[in-house]
Amino acid sequence: MQRDYLSNPVGAQRDATLRGIDDFIEGFLAYETRAERILAAADADSGSCLANTYAGILWMLLEAPEGRRRAGKYLSAAQAAAPRSTLRAQLNTAVLDAWVRDDVAQALRLCDRISDEFPRDLAMVKLHQHFEFNRGNSPEMLRVALKVAAVNADVPYMHGMTSFAYEQCHLLDEAEAAARAALTMRRKEPWAQHALAHVLLTRGRIDEGARFLESAADTWTDLNSFMVTHIWWHLALFYLSQGRGQKVLELYDRHCWGVAKEYSQDQIGAVSLLARCELAGIDVGPRWQELGTYLAARAHDTVLPFLSLQYLYGLARAGRTEADTLLAAVRHAASTAPPFTREVWRDVALPGCEGLYAHARADYASAWRYLASSVPRMAEVGGSHAQRDLFEQILLDAAIKSGRSTAAQQVLELRRMTDPEGVPVNTALAAVYLALGLPELAAQASARAALTRTRHTT
Repeated sequence: MQRDYLSNPVGAQRDATLRGIDDFIEGFLAYETRAERILAAADADSGSCLANTYAGILWMLLEAPEGRRRAGKYLSAAQAAAPRSTLRAQLNTAVLDAWVRDDVAQALRLCDRISDEFPRDLAMVKLHQHFEFNRGNSPEMLRVALKVAAVNADVPYMHGMTSFAYEQCHLLDEAEAAARAALTMRRKEPWAQHALAHVLLTRGRIDEGARFLESAADTWTDLNSFMVTHIWWHLALFYLSQGRGQKVLELYDRHCWGVAKEYSQDQIGAVSLLARCELAGIDVGPRWQELGTYLAARAHDTVLPFLSLQYLYGLARAGRTEADTLLAAVRHAASTAPPFTREVWRDVALPGCEGLYAHARADYASAWRYLASSVPRMAEVGGSHAQRDLFEQILLDAAIKSGRSTAAQQVLELRRMTDPEGVPVNTALAAVYLALGLPELAAQASARAALTRTRHTT
């Protein structure tokens, strides 16, 4: 019985196929491009159930309508080979089948069974977390990690996976400890670096966070486009707080946009960063229009509500007519999505899209009305706290621009608790306090913003 690099049984495999399987497993856990080698391995060995299952999973991770079609070829090969394969391979294939059929509930049940019976199958644990992340179930992300953590204590990626789950559950001490444990074992562990960046951002340790990511940047090699653009995106968030607008735009142009412009995660990262720049008063020039030419292909894309929300905002800010088409598609999904996800589409994503569309078109009163109902439930569409903060910032901007200064003051002071010296939050507070007839508080906020700027002159 052959085994993969984590000692899971894989049955009899050709040497080249086994190398492709190992490349996928560790590449998936490490966010490295070598995971893509599974496609060649599967193409060369149609009789390998596991290789073809992994190839199908890779295509489904594209998170686009095309992914399901591309995965179908490999699913068929895996199912044909399944009767001659190990139980683990058969269960992995069943997960892919459920995912392709959009039966997420069944995929979750199967992932849980796999980690019960094969606790070293970390690719399936990672995929289980991916499914839960996309529906905002952070405690379940943590549960599935902790149940196999002891068995995988020797694997740095396990600590990174556990760290991020802790962070998403607001267990920041535990998250930081797990991330640092991973990084002690392997300095190049991007998911642990990413989790620690979340902790430092949430705790308002802005300068420390920027220094940490800058010091880790030399390890960001051979990463897939999502990981490399996303971790630079996190550095950009620290720079935004520091008031370093020009540096943020440089990161956008050099690192956050342009690696894989057709890929979903690269696109939403670009949307989010441009929007945050504008909300912070930074002129982004023609960047929306260039981004919009790639977002145009998303006019009918309702694969995931979290993605559709940001595609829509980007299309609307770019002035593309495809924004109207996508809004109509979201309205349709709100009534036709599978029962497992229909409520989220109807009660969270749809009003969220209506509000984002209104904000992009400068209808701030409508934006406030729609977003005020959806933002409190936005965790249900998935994404991380840091990513979903975009929607809270847009709601806040709608409050300010529709004259709701009292509501804005309440939100801004809460935000200042975790970013006391941040330039955007204090600049906004200064304007709000002036509108409220509190010039002394406005002057104090302006002074805080100015002091931060003087510390970061580049």
